[in-house]
This record gives sequence, structure tokens and C-alpha cells, in this order.
Amino acid sequence: MLMRGGTSKGAYFLAEDLPEDGADRDRLLLRILGSPDPRQIDGIGGAHPLTSKVAVVSASTGGGTDVDYLFLQVMVDEPVVTDQQNCGNILAGIGPFALERGLVTAQGDTTTVRIRMVNTDSTVVASFPTPGGVPRYSGALAIDGVPGTGAPIELAFSDTAGGTTGALLPTGSPLDLVAGVRVTCVDNGMPSVLIAAADLGVTGTEEPADLESDEVLQARLRAIRAAAAELMGMGDVAETTVPKMVLLSAPLAGGTICTRSFLPVRVHTSIGVLGAQTVAAGIAIDGAVGHDLAALPADGQPFRIEHPTGHMDIRIDFVPGSTDIASSVVFRTARKLFDGVVFPRSA
Repeated sequence: MLMRGGTSKGAYFLAEDLPEDGADRDRLLLRILGSPDPRQIDGIGGAHPLTSKVAVVSASTGGGTDVDYLFLQVMVDEPVVTDQQNCGNILAGIGPFALERGLVTAQGDTTTVRIRMVNTDSTVVASFPTPGGVPRYSGALAIDGVPGTGAPIELAFSDTAGGTTGALLPTGSPLDLVAGVRVTCVDNGMPSVLIAAADLGVTGTEEPADLESDEVLQARLRAIRAAAAELMGMGDVAETTVPKMVLLSAPLAGGTICTRSFLPVRVHTSIGVLGAQTVAAGIAIDGAVGHDLAALPADGQPFRIEHPTGHMDIRIDFVPGSTDIASSVVFRTARKLFDGVVFPRSA
């Protein structure tokens, strides 16, 4: 099934329909998506990291969750499939997909699905409308970066802090000096390196294409990323998509902070769900990069994370009296685009 989830698009599969062996599975997915090829002309990928994604879904075998969700990022112009990150946008489609495929049953006008995100062994609860026992994709919620409106899907995260690296602040400090630049390394579901845009000689409000074409900036970001990943205990990240690099600047449109998120070379046209909640958690910490740039919300109010095509609202519930994360909540939309049979190119 081809679905749009949030501001991403991907192919959703039942685990039983793919090879059990990971290497065989990845080779098949490269042929299905059409990688490596910058146009992905011979596959169903959309020639961009945001549209070259895969969700693998199965019924949970352990207690406490309903379905398991493995996210796989398929590189566009490299023969690489990586499971080193989650994707909160593709996650938005998991509940409806599970219901469409009979992995869960509807619970009335609203259905709640507990999802284990296999990549980080963390849990999210998705709630979405199911009148008549089927997912309703139409609705009135608009999210920036997606035309039109859709039915609201609530995603409630409870244990994402340190999901990949083991700690909200993987280096143990809210501020590090990496390759001569001040950074904050933070992981609230998406390992990220936060950098003040001004420290790299840019405004942080540039169009994505302008940042992508800035060879000097790209070289500095590669150096910072490699060094920061070592500090975060992630080792060699040359062939992975994490940690993300996020440039921060003061908000422009009444939000909390302005962002430009790198994937790690292409620039996100918006920002990922887990990336946004990681930024929110990071800038809330006194002394972290971005804390002094942000217009922090009052208690209980959402963090409005500005991005190139608008904003995303994230509610972060902190443990009282600390910056420890109790939960994070975001609303997204998703839509079934196509359901059928895909024909991979010849091996």
C-alpha cells in the first residue's frame, strides 16, 4: 500500500510479504523503490528522501502493543537501506494501515492502536477516526507542507527520550564544542545536532535549495556531523541518516523557533515529527543551543516549530520540576494513495 504519512510518502508492507532475511529484503526494496538512481525512474520512489521510505508492519508478539513498525529509509542515489532512525510522519499511517490489513479491529468511532517502533523499541499510541469500522482519511485538519486537509491522527509518545543513543543528552552536556562550533546533541526520538544558524554564517531562513547548494556550508556540516556522532556514541555515520543536523534561528511567524533540518544532505521541506519533538526538548534546556533564540511557550502550551513550509505544533509534557520528558503529543494526517501489486525491476 502506498500512503502519505504526514509530510512523507512511502510503501507500507506486511512483514510476511517480504523476505525474512534482512539483506534479501533490502535488495528487494532497492529494486521496488528504484534505487540507486537520482530519479528512481524504474521504481515507485519519488526521487527525494521524503518519498523514498518503507514501513514494515506485523502483529506484535509481545504484550503491551498491538503492532510492530519497522521503518526503513531507502537512499535515493545509493544502494543503501538503513534502519538507524524512526520516522514519525510515516508512523501516522501505521494505525490505519494495520486496520486496513486486518492486524487490528476497529473500536467504534475512534480506534486506538499501540505501536512498537522497532527501530528504537519505543511505544506510541495512535488514535484516529473509524466510523463504520473503517479508517476515515477525510477531515478538517490542515498540516503545513501538505495540500488540503485530512482526518486528525493523534500520536502520543511516552518513551522516546534517548531512544537511539540511550539518553536525552547523549554527551551528558547541554552544550559541546564540535569542530569549533557550539552544538547541542539531543535525542528525543531522533538523534539531532542543534546549531545556531548564525554560527555557520547563514540566517537559518534560507530556502532549502539554497542551503543544499552551499558547498562550504555542506562541508562544515559534514565535519560537525561526523565529530558529533562520535561524541554521541554513534560511531561512523557515513552511511546512515542520523544524526540529523538542525540549524536554529529566532522565530519569524510567532512560533517558538525557526528550523532548517538536514537529511543529512538534502534539506527537509518541513521537519519530521520526531525531529520536531527533539528540537523542542533540546531548546527547553537552559544553556542549550537555541534556548536563548526561542520564544518558549507557557506551561502546557505547544512548541510551535517553524520550518520552510509553515510550522508544526508539538506538546511536550515535562516531569514536574525538571527537563525530563514525560510524554510528547502531535497531530498528523495520513491518506491511502494506492493499494495493489508492485512489480520490482529484474534482479
